[in-house]
Amino acid sequence: MMIKEVSFKGSFVYLDQCPETNFPEYAFIGRSNVGKSSLINLLTNRKDLAKVSGSPGKTQTLNFFLVDEAWYLVDLPGYGYAKISKKQRERWKRMIENYLSKRPNLVNTFVLIDSNLPPQALDLNFINWLGEAMVPFSIVYTKEDKSKPGALQENLTAFQTRMLESWSEMPPEFHTSTVTKMGYDRILAYIASLNEGLGNE
Repeated sequence: MMIKEVSFKGSFVYLDQCPETNFPEYAFIGRSNVGKSSLINLLTNRKDLAKVSGSPGKTQTLNFFLVDEAWYLVDLPGYGYAKISKKQRERWKRMIENYLSKRPNLVNTFVLIDSNLPPQALDLNFINWLGEAMVPFSIVYTKEDKSKPGALQENLTAFQTRMLESWSEMPPEFHTSTVTKMGYDRILAYIASLNEGLGNE
């Protein structure tokens, strides 16, 4: 699948503000500075669709992008470190959890994991919450060009081991690098297959 057209449809804070639509939705989320904006720009072949920032907490709303008049890409705020108040962090948490657990159009959530780091409790806790809330998700390992192969494999194996302490099997996994452009085509193919299964092509 090649994306031809992307249009920004709005930023929202509350679930009832989100577009009324029958189009399937695919959410992208991860810890702050995981490379989410860069990956979204790569997937859509746009340089600045999602704002890339060196400062955590840039995305603060539910950002909806309509892709090829067929499905929505939803850019969610990052979880974890950000220079915001505890009260604001709780608001973000409620906003994200309300969308993920209550949005009927949501088909899959892509959880981005920094492959350069050992397993992080924030990631594992969030993934376990998705399981408890019965939210379908996939794992996207980011920045795979930045580690030496041995260190990369060690981190990936350690993460999978920690996940399998709570899960009987791994969900779909994607290995990516926005520098080498690795993996973006597999993610798009996966979205296309899910759309086809829903009767949306």
